Amino acid sequence: MAAINETNPHQLRDLIRLALREDVGDGDHSSLSCVPETATKRARLLVKQAGVLAGVEVALVVFEEVDPNLKVDVKIQDGSHIEVGDIVLTVEGSARSILQAERLMLNIMQRMSGIATYTRSMVDLIADLPVKLLDTRKTTPNFRLFEKMATRIGGAHNHRMGLYDMIMLKDNHLDYAGGIQAALIRAREYLEKTGRDLKIEIETRNLGEVDEVMRVGGANIIMLDNFSLEDMREAVKKIGGRIETEASGGIDETTLRAVAETGVDSVSSGALTHQIKSLDLSLKAF
Repeated sequence: MAAINETNPHQLRDLIRLALREDVGDGDHSSLSCVPETATKRARLLVKQAGVLAGVEVALVVFEEVDPNLKVDVKIQDGSHIEVGDIVLTVEGSARSILQAERLMLNIMQRMSGIATYTRSMVDLIADLPVKLLDTRKTTPNFRLFEKMATRIGGAHNHRMGLYDMIMLKDNHLDYAGGIQAALIRAREYLEKTGRDLKIEIETRNLGEVDEVMRVGGANIIMLDNFSLEDMREAVKKIGGRIETEASGGIDETTLRAVAETGVDSVSSGALTHQIKSLDLSLKAF
């Protein structure tokens, strides 16, 4: 339950209800037309591809929203490594309800498991280093909550959920604001005026911009975006632990280790959520 306990459960249920409304519409006419209303059946969730399991706790909410009388027996928990042929869970109850829940449950679990599997492989690459792997906002609209849950299950850290929980001054913000100094000063004034307690992160594109951020002050995190490894090491040296550092820009399994070894505090990778292949799972009657 850890993944859901760290998430707003009401928001999660709202998203599931919207997804069911989108899928079911005015009725599951395939089931209504040929499956008796009183039919009671069983099904089991089978693993067809090895990986890291994610989305079990969400599946329980899907089944409950469709029909609270469905009985679900979970065999394998989120975060576990799964192999072909494993049975994740069984469900028993109204045949119509099982069929109605099937595709939404699979769509969510397959994508979440694909994300968790890739994330775990990335985390393993830097497990011996004092660096955090972060996800990003490169997520699927209206599915971010589930994708961020999946990266946590895979072992990464959630960076920010949206535009509302951090001030992130990226290149376009800096250009529109009139530069680094103007953007940082305005950001600090905004926090003082509104009484908000938000971290300020600022993107830098070269060592000169790192120097300017250090001179102006006021940032909690400096992002080193698309730096060469040599410049990244130099930037970490310049900053000297006074401000948290984050490396970003085209980071995947081929570049992560080298970037992490530069001494940055964290590495963010959009690939965790936007370059993913879903894991193959299947719900079968038995």
